[in-house]
Amino acid sequence: MDANKIIARAKAMIAAPRSEWPNVAAEPDTVGGLYTNYIIILAAIPPLATFIKSSLLGTSLGLFGSFRLPMGWGVEQMIIQYVLSLVGVFIGALVVDALAPSFGGEKNQVQALKVVAYGYTAYWVASIAYIVPALGWLVALLGALYSIYLLNMGLPFTMKCPPEKSIGYTAVTIIVMIVIWIVIGFAVAAVQRMSGYNPLGAAFSTSMRDSRGRGNFAPGSAGAALQSYADNLQKASQQMQAAQKSGDTNAQGAAAGALLGAALGGNSKVEALAPDRLKPFIPDTLAGMPRKSIQVSRNGALGMQMSTGTASYSDGQHTLNLEVVDTASLKGLVGFAAGYAGTEQDTETDTGYEKIYKSGGQLVHEKWDNRSAYGEYGTVVGDRFSVKVSGNASSIADLKSAVASLDLSGLAALKGEGVQSN
Repeated sequence: MDANKIIARAKAMIAAPRSEWPNVAAEPDTVGGLYTNYIIILAAIPPLATFIKSSLLGTSLGLFGSFRLPMGWGVEQMIIQYVLSLVGVFIGALVVDALAPSFGGEKNQVQALKVVAYGYTAYWVASIAYIVPALGWLVALLGALYSIYLLNMGLPFTMKCPPEKSIGYTAVTIIVMIVIWIVIGFAVAAVQRMSGYNPLGAAFSTSMRDSRGRGNFAPGSAGAALQSYADNLQKASQQMQAAQKSGDTNAQGAAAGALLGAALGGNSKVEALAPDRLKPFIPDTLAGMPRKSIQVSRNGALGMQMSTGTASYSDGQHTLNLEVVDTASLKGLVGFAAGYAGTEQDTETDTGYEKIYKSGGQLVHEKWDNRSAYGEYGTVVGDRFSVKVSGNASSIADLKSAVASLDLSGLAALKGEGVQSN
């Protein structure tokens, strides 16, 4: 184990991945060598940072106050997370290897482990920021997104898939790995329950009921929404366990879909609006300007769908861009964010401002720059649809007026279309 080599490889993967991936793919290696010389070191960063934050520094829960996990339990959680992370990387490599032929690639377990391990680099390194209050999660999220980019770039080099198929290869891999990590999360919770400790179990876990029952949050509160979310995940997890025991592949597929749907924040399957249903909400004119282009599409993978309509408008002096999105399969998360998450931001600079707030129970985002006379104004409609207008204008009022001129009530009336209860 050479610490300098590990640091050099991590830096190269983050700063110059396009030139580093060919080197990675060409290196002779083994599964054991990859774990010993790279994975076991970097994979320790997230659980270690989580331990420091949860047991040493404490985590702020907003109105609920600050919560610090007892040291013993924190160490146990760190070890469990670390071990399951190592297992998760290997399972991820199995997924990449199994999918290779479907995307014109070549099966190779060592190369599959390379692309997963080195792809994770950005997330592992960025996870150090977990210890930073407030913004740490955002840095880690950016690291995770960059890791997806690294995975997409590395697949053609390691798995020999055609570059034009790497995006689809990446998308399917990520979706399958999301399911894997959900299962791993439940495994962590199960181990904690076996050890007799779950700090939030009394509120959020249906398996923690005893003769005294469990506490409940007030109906309509953020805590009640979170409790319902946890209950849905628990039910979906039990469904998956039953399907696995039955050996029925169809039941297992349905259970996996239900689990993914629950994790995405909903208790239903949603079919996104067809393009011809979304197109009427893209008007021929906007703010008195004629439409210059339009594109409406519906895309999906593994049962998840989303529809998007975009258009541009111009009068030769000003240009506005309209985007209408049916979040469909993600509507559960959108609804939770809009109704309960309490997202709020108000930032001012020398040249403009940016705000995120709730109006009429829905999220609103507005941004304006005086120097460039450019801004954005968007809102969530019916806890499902995202509508945004951006571009050059005389003021933010023009963008607000443009959004208000759209048939938002008609769009909101479609919030239940295509929704099927699981």
